[in-house]
Amino acid sequence: MADNQRVSYASPVDYQITLAGNFGEPRPNHFHGGIDVKTDNVEGKHIYTIGDGYVSRLTVGISGFGNAVYVTHPEGYTSIYCHLKRFAPKLERMIDRQAAKGEPIDVRFTPLDFPVAQGQLIALSGNTGHSTGPHLHLEIHDTKTWDMLDPLDFLTNCVIDSVPPQAHSFMACPVAGEGVFNGGSSKQTFSFGASPENVRFRFSSRLDQSFTAWGKVGFALWADDYMQGVYNHYGIRETILLVDGQEVFSANVSRIPVNSNRQVNAWGDYDHWQHHKTWYMRSYIPKGVTLPILHGADRGIVDFNEERPYQMTYILRDFMGNESHYDFTVQGVKTPINPITPIPYNVTYDCLSLISLPGMQLTIPARMVEEGLLIQPTAEQGSISRRYTLAQQACPLFGWVELSIAVPQGLDPSRLYIEGGGRNMGGTYEDGWMTTYIRDLGMTYELKEK
Repeated sequence: MADNQRVSYASPVDYQITLAGNFGEPRPNHFHGGIDVKTDNVEGKHIYTIGDGYVSRLTVGISGFGNAVYVTHPEGYTSIYCHLKRFAPKLERMIDRQAAKGEPIDVRFTPLDFPVAQGQLIALSGNTGHSTGPHLHLEIHDTKTWDMLDPLDFLTNCVIDSVPPQAHSFMACPVAGEGVFNGGSSKQTFSFGASPENVRFRFSSRLDQSFTAWGKVGFALWADDYMQGVYNHYGIRETILLVDGQEVFSANVSRIPVNSNRQVNAWGDYDHWQHHKTWYMRSYIPKGVTLPILHGADRGIVDFNEERPYQMTYILRDFMGNESHYDFTVQGVKTPINPITPIPYNVTYDCLSLISLPGMQLTIPARMVEEGLLIQPTAEQGSISRRYTLAQQACPLFGWVELSIAVPQGLDPSRLYIEGGGRNMGGTYEDGWMTTYIRDLGMTYELKEK
């Protein structure tokens, strides 16, 4: 049993918790790092500390959290209460001077400055920061590693949930040049049909549609979790894929390192999300993905190499253990697989990549992409420098990479910055080059003057 499962905290509110969002929900460029507790769509609800500890930090206007309180607990965790309307009066007084300036605030405290007991009032709920409606966003982190942890593991006694997750459809993803599904080499989706209403605790479904495959195929799943009494849907806590009763892939979204956040774009099918706004989460692990929540024999790729039926089962569980099963059969049928011409990737997951055009240099360290990527940068004349388009589609990276643009002679570097996608990306000048760091290749970058 994990350490966090041995710690039980109290509710941050004085009414029954219902959720607008749960931990680990896939979103563009990040996982949802906590739970969103409903506040009846109003501000001013009392917010209480979930455990003993001390207020270690107050922030205003930082990280999209709006007004936020950080409480460090002796068990080794830190809870964060976000989008608040106001802090408790004593906390308000501790930042009065900074607040009067109207600038972002980030104040740290010692254990003796503001100790708190479980259930102590620390704030009123609000709608500050990057919030689309009044609610409490609650996060819990491992204080030492700052890994994001599922708050529901600590608040199990505060939440009622007897509704299992439900799958909507699966996607078959043949490995290029190595597999086919239903006679084709492209991705294909198949619906599980309508899910029954009022399912409780456990649900099983068998898809009778016939499928064929040969060679190596990965799978992906579109599914949501639910709770009774609300119409919201949530991310899936645990996904398991079995082939003939043997586990080939599993994902347990309970602990996510913060620096792995952007890998959500590779675990999920980002291209499909862009076009359809639904996340198919892969039941296999792309080569460049290092998310510790994913596990798979042979990366979860299924090798259909015998002419026989393969029994496929998806098992979905939520944090309470409510469970659903989805079964289907794939018949192994020997089928010709058309070879493909290898793509000459210029960005690979395991090597440093250096890409340049006249007046532009791009340095991409290893472990910034899944599998491989072929980009073909272009340049056209801009107002000050050339304007560089690095990729012809959205292309988020796992982390920051270095972009440098040459500064034309006669310009004052102190007045220049690099713009990307209409945003000021800043920049540092040295030896004729302005350098900044970017995380998306699918934008156009150029020099601009302040």
